[in-house]
Amino acid sequence: MIHLKKMTFFYDKKQPSLFQNVDFYQPTGNIIGLFGANGAGKSTLLKLIAGLIRPKEGSIKVNDYLPSNRDPRFLQEIFLIDEELFLPDLSIKRYISMLAPLYPKFGHDKMNQILADFGLQSSDHLKKLSMGQQKKFIIAFGLSTNCKLLLLDEPTNGLDIPSKKIFRKVLVNAIEEDQLVIISTHQVKDIENIIDKIVILDQGKIAFSEELTQITRKLQFKHVFEEMDKNDAIYTEKCFEGYKVILPVENQEETAIDIELLFNAVNNDTKITM
Repeated sequence: MIHLKKMTFFYDKKQPSLFQNVDFYQPTGNIIGLFGANGAGKSTLLKLIAGLIRPKEGSIKVNDYLPSNRDPRFLQEIFLIDEELFLPDLSIKRYISMLAPLYPKFGHDKMNQILADFGLQSSDHLKKLSMGQQKKFIIAFGLSTNCKLLLLDEPTNGLDIPSKKIFRKVLVNAIEEDQLVIISTHQVKDIENIIDKIVILDQGKIAFSEELTQITRKLQFKHVFEEMDKNDAIYTEKCFEGYKVILPVENQEETAIDIELLFNAVNNDTKITM
């Protein structure tokens, strides 16, 4: 469970706040896609939730803990995969033997299986791995902690196309119903088929937060050849051979969610009523 209440954060008092009076509540049991333009605060929000930095005003609670207090019981149940990795000069086997005991629910069998899926071996030396291989390792370790909350910041950066496919498979197979996963990414296509909720940051706030099931009930995403009347379409965007549009659902037809189109609509201050 994550609860943000009137949360404000800034790095410099002389600059506008990165977040201003943000309220947000999220129970467990979701894989959330966290989207936002460059500088919107995606990485910062993950660090706030993880307790690496403190809000300037308001509060953040995660599973009834204040993250910034760094309670050991809290730290056992959260794992952050940062975009930039700084791994020690150790073998995979040695890393696991040293750090796995910090996580009471660590699954060694799961770790071995995901390493095999990614083509890694416990004898591999972390410093000798490529960036993509290092990313695969830390994803494997993070999933194997079985923490209640997993925070993934640009997890597919550095992965080739086959590895991204494996990432999606191992993530879906590894996550239990009581876990909450937040994935921050610019690579919409990498996660669009595995997330079940979309959160969009814009202008210092959470501008959109909705489960995919609710979106498909309320919105349709279509490609049309002629521009529609503005009163009929919620949002219109010119594209190759016509227009991409977001429409209110007026029948039982469900369409695939175009996350990029939805993101652009939110960033253009389009009012989307769910």
